[in-house]
Amino acid sequence: MADGLRPIQAERLARELDWNLLRTFIVLAQSGSVTRAADRLRLKQPTVSSALKRLEDRLGRKLINRKPGQFELTEAGELLLKEAIEIQGSILRLGTLMRDVTDEIRGHVEIAMASHVVSPLYDDTLREFHERHPAATLTINVSASKDALEAVTSRRASLAVCLVRERNPKLEYLRLFREFFGLFCGPPHPLYGKTNLTKADLAGQSAVSFVTDRLEDALRPVTLMRAEADLEDRIVGTSANLEEVRRMIIAGLGIGPLPVHVAKRDIREGLLWQLPPYDALPEIDVHVVWNPKAKLNRAEQALLDMLLEKIRLTPIEERTYR
Repeated sequence: MADGLRPIQAERLARELDWNLLRTFIVLAQSGSVTRAADRLRLKQPTVSSALKRLEDRLGRKLINRKPGQFELTEAGELLLKEAIEIQGSILRLGTLMRDVTDEIRGHVEIAMASHVVSPLYDDTLREFHERHPAATLTINVSASKDALEAVTSRRASLAVCLVRERNPKLEYLRLFREFFGLFCGPPHPLYGKTNLTKADLAGQSAVSFVTDRLEDALRPVTLMRAEADLEDRIVGTSANLEEVRRMIIAGLGIGPLPVHVAKRDIREGLLWQLPPYDALPEIDVHVVWNPKAKLNRAEQALLDMLLEKIRLTPIEERTYR
């Protein structure tokens, strides 16, 4: 924000800018209205409006265009929001860093994870980490991959394990494993148990899927597989959570995609039936993602280092689940 300021002005801004104004601006920008922001902050609407005006006056920039029926961040507002979110992430982590001053590795690790992560290497890493550092604690938050990436970008999460569509140059990436998606149906479905099926048999059937199953999103190859199978365009049920997609498939709501290695047990137990195509299945890479600018506590750094070392020592063939 200080690119257009002289050094003395930039120093004065850094010295005098009130963090509470930035915090209010973040909530206001994310809420999309003064009314909703005031409710979230438990403040009166005039107080929120006044905070915005004070911040705009201090920066000398219009941050939000507000008119009846219109609420839109200006270019300056968009830039400030990105920087303010990073600042917020750093402040939130101060408490964790201060608690970590000890010879024993302590601290809390926040992992943002996509729901369909089934990886023996990842599980072994968690087990070894706990054995080595029993005083450290973990929280694993399951969400859509884009939300997991946002959590790492804003430094609310120590690392993410998720799908990646477009790479953010501010983040680092390393492939954890490769999986293959197939199409499945449950016992109530008319195609369940049938053999010698072809893709033509799937034409017009209803579908369920993940929220990222779109041409512009991380599961684009799965979207193309559905299109080639000529399934009904309308998806009757979606979720960011693999267990919920699996539930809808088993319940007979429609045909849906799942990682083949995850579905094997359900196939053996008669809960799922694999459908065409059986060959040339779409491959999806799952990555570990971290923010190199984040100040990690010792527990976070230890887990990240352990996971990255295991990945680098394990050939990709052993991390490919067919």
